[in-house]
Amino acid sequence: MQVGYVGLLKAISNFDPAAGASLATYARPCISGELKRHFRDKRWQVQVNRPVQELVLQVRAVTWRLAQELGRTPTESDMARQLGVSGSELRQARRAELAFQSYSLDAPQPGQPGMITLTDVLGAEDPQMEHMLRMQAVATHWGELPAREQEILLMDFRGGMTQVQIGQRLRISQMHVSRLRAHALGYLRSRLLDPEEHPVAGGGAAVAPQPRKDHESTQTITCRLPWDQER
Repeated sequence: MQVGYVGLLKAISNFDPAAGASLATYARPCISGELKRHFRDKRWQVQVNRPVQELVLQVRAVTWRLAQELGRTPTESDMARQLGVSGSELRQARRAELAFQSYSLDAPQPGQPGMITLTDVLGAEDPQMEHMLRMQAVATHWGELPAREQEILLMDFRGGMTQVQIGQRLRISQMHVSRLRAHALGYLRSRLLDPEEHPVAGGGAAVAPQPRKDHESTQTITCRLPWDQER
């Protein structure tokens, strides 16, 4: 009723008696248009762009008409060709139509024992999400490592090879493998925990410092990298 009154007030405001038509004749389409705009824009439970809303209405009308003409359910290509839109636009409109009516997360599920709600059957948070984010952080600085250190880490953490096997593959000693591995992990940890420790000069790519010599001591590192949990 309120929307209808708004349409009537707009009709009165814009009505020109000199045009010759009566107010009732002029007001009827104004009120009707205001009601249609209200139902088009306000019944959506999720905000959807206007062009997509209009395409949803066109899909509804064309689907029934094409089914009558073709004698079968129209395919996606039939609908896209008739409406002059792409397949992706048509699929977007169909997905948007699902947002026209929403369901409460606390609504009980029919056919389920007890008081099971929609919230109870929704998926939980992916436990690997945090691991993926940490791996992405490692990948950001992965290219800063020398190629040989990258190869050692891949054979170690992905291939599951021991340091002796890695040394045999690369034809270096197990001690040298251990030193290169510790240097690579230490560098990555330092970049993740303190990105400013190795500033990038001149805007170029950062480069990992060279590993310590055999006679130099190595610092024990307690921070865990994302892939440590895979071992």
